[in-house]
Amino acid sequence: MGEADAGTPSFEMTWSSTTSSGYCSQEDSDSELEQYFTARTSLARRPRRDQDEPVEWETPDLSQAETEQKIKEYNSQINSNLFMSLNKDGSYTGFIKVQLKLVRPVSVPSSKRPPSLQAAQRGPGRGTAVRRRTSFYLPKDAVKHLHVLSRTRAREVIEALLRKFLVVDDPRKFALFERAERHGQVYLRKLSDDEQPLRLRLLAGPSEKALSFVLKENDSGEVNWDAFSMPELHNFLRILQREEEEHLRQILQKYSYCRQKIQEALHACPLG
Repeated sequence: MGEADAGTPSFEMTWSSTTSSGYCSQEDSDSELEQYFTARTSLARRPRRDQDEPVEWETPDLSQAETEQKIKEYNSQINSNLFMSLNKDGSYTGFIKVQLKLVRPVSVPSSKRPPSLQAAQRGPGRGTAVRRRTSFYLPKDAVKHLHVLSRTRAREVIEALLRKFLVVDDPRKFALFERAERHGQVYLRKLSDDEQPLRLRLLAGPSEKALSFVLKENDSGEVNWDAFSMPELHNFLRILQREEEEHLRQILQKYSYCRQKIQEALHACPLG
């Protein structure tokens, strides 16, 4: 595999899952979208059963000589051809593996079929205008290997993954996490946009238990309305209106029932 251009990030992806996706057609006002948001979001934040545990990684600044030594040690420990290589400018290239743990469907242009492996590897750009969308579930626990530069940021990794599969959802809906297993416990930490995954991979070594990367929904605890498309925002308004109408109906029914019981009690009371 040729060396990446030092001026631009290099992304190459391999598909490591044979699980099939579940596809469903979704127009702007499709009821499936409404059912999904009502069931999964309903605009009421539910407490998470498994909170991500904070974990701190040591990320020291390495000299050129230390970086070269680290790369040699890393390459000597792997049992595949996914080596790291040092460039003349002091940067380095290598592979990171990203596991997808998405529970929600993603959106692609409805005029296009969800991309095959070959189409994803060609990596055509996303369309500039999308009026109708098709929603589908990415394969559960799918794994992607990306060939990146040491200065490639976490946000660029997320954007590259979305481009490869023609996903038109806002990248801010997703987050890249680092995962570690320590003393029988699993720890997750969300990477900031500017962190460099390949640098973290080099410092942690090739062990997947010491460090691995996971793409998940970006659930920060607050709804980021700017990250939703116009059809999704209109759909939220419809859901709000229905929930408001249902609450009003229940309140009116409650007071009407109480009023009826009070009136029945009044009529039952003897005069005088």
